[in-house]
Amino acid sequence: MPPFLSASALTGQTRPNLWHGALLLLGFLVLVTIPTMLLWGVAGLAAAAILLALILPLAVGMPAEAVMRLYQTTRLPRDDSQLSSLVDVLSFRAELPRRPDLYVIPSMTLNAFAAGSRDRSAIAVTEGLLRRLTLAETAGVLAHEISHIRNNDLLVMGLADVITRVLQLMSYLALGFAVFNVFAYARGDDMISWWAVLFLYLAPALSSLLQLGLSRAREFEADRNAVVLTGDPGALASALRRLETYTGHFWEDLMFPVPARRVPHPSLLRSHPETEDRVQRLIALKGEASAHEPLVIVEQPMMSLVGYGPGDMRPRYRWPGLWF
Repeated sequence: MPPFLSASALTGQTRPNLWHGALLLLGFLVLVTIPTMLLWGVAGLAAAAILLALILPLAVGMPAEAVMRLYQTTRLPRDDSQLSSLVDVLSFRAELPRRPDLYVIPSMTLNAFAAGSRDRSAIAVTEGLLRRLTLAETAGVLAHEISHIRNNDLLVMGLADVITRVLQLMSYLALGFAVFNVFAYARGDDMISWWAVLFLYLAPALSSLLQLGLSRAREFEADRNAVVLTGDPGALASALRRLETYTGHFWEDLMFPVPARRVPHPSLLRSHPETEDRVQRLIALKGEASAHEPLVIVEQPMMSLVGYGPGDMRPRYRWPGLWF
């Protein structure tokens, strides 16, 4: 039986990921250098370089388990349950060296993401996604995340995650500087550059615009691979339309009082390209013949997997923002 996914496509994805990672680092350096130089002059350039040197090993070396702890997830055991069986089958079809661990986030939003590396990865899904999506739609989402793992996308996504968090932390700093300027103006003291405050506050949104331009090919390829793994483009298209309602858009990074999204989101790369573009491409795949049998999925009632009720899934603070 031929493999589900070609080895040549995997090789071809490595170089774009390296370029995208380099562009993310360059964009981060620019976004940090401008406000720090406005604040401290030439010393700001050294401060930006030091910050870049600190986040790079953090982004590359953070294990999947650490990311899962950050989101306070519950790990699901490997058993004969619906979800565990889906992950087993999809991992086998994708020829992953190791099956990803599966975690559930106690949140009623709809979201899923992968973390770690190709050799040791994890997938997290929210309780809201499991309750609102059908099993076939959930399979499409899981296949999409497994495709990211298989294509070695997690390194650049992890880098985007760390950069986003640092920039959001800088937006908190901008709010503090703004308050300082108000009191300094009232006392007649020297104020911090308002341009620096503006750049610090807008940094997360500007970073997301950069990521918007880098994610199209990666997301389209993961969608295409997911269809090959499941044999059901309609289910993934339906899931994407549902997710569109809940995941929000990049301009939500401008929301006051702190630029942050309303969903637990490890990487802003997940929201691009436009959902309708992805759906149209998936619809176009329906007519293509497949050399493999599609997944046979029998819908069954989905019970709560983490033991939380909707009343306990209230908005709560997580660094760096308010999650729902």
